[in-house]
Amino acid sequence: MDNQTNWTPFPDDNLLGLTDKNQINECEATGITNAELYVFELDIDIEISTMLILEIHKIAFGKLYDWAGKWRKTEVSVGQLLPPKPTMILQAMYQFLDNLNFKLSISKTRNEQIDCLVYAHYEFIKIHPFNNGNGRTGRILMNIVALKFGYQPLQLHYREGESRKFYISAMKAADNGNFKMLTELISEELISF
Repeated sequence: MDNQTNWTPFPDDNLLGLTDKNQINECEATGITNAELYVFELDIDIEISTMLILEIHKIAFGKLYDWAGKWRKTEVSVGQLLPPKPTMILQAMYQFLDNLNFKLSISKTRNEQIDCLVYAHYEFIKIHPFNNGNGRTGRILMNIVALKFGYQPLQLHYREGESRKFYISAMKAADNGNFKMLTELISEELISF
């Protein structure tokens, strides 16, 4: 996991030709807010699908980037992890979503629900299906799961400061198979409506 939030430094790389980092971040933040509002308007019983994930990503980033709402077409590395090759993303997403929807259907206790939230966020990030915006889309996805369980949306971290450092450390630990910090982070933020 990288500590830096990605942004596009060249005007050719975004549809609005923005070059100022603050303007790009502001436009992305507006898109994320729109995606979150879209999620709040969904029927709580909606099945989480690839089409839903693509739509959320497109709403979040479509004003700025032509790759919004489209699976990644390049190979990437994320910290210590090598996400699936682009040709394997769709298969990985189908498998992930099948598992996620099954876990959603059987998770009854708070601990089972927390495990499902950890799975939703971490496994999505591990697949890294998009060029950019995976963390933000992963948190929105996790919040769909939280809403389905009757919990308020979680923040997990802010762009800067100690909470971001703790989140990055938790994700790095999860990369090594230790989900304790990520589980604690989600558990601490979990509040019922």
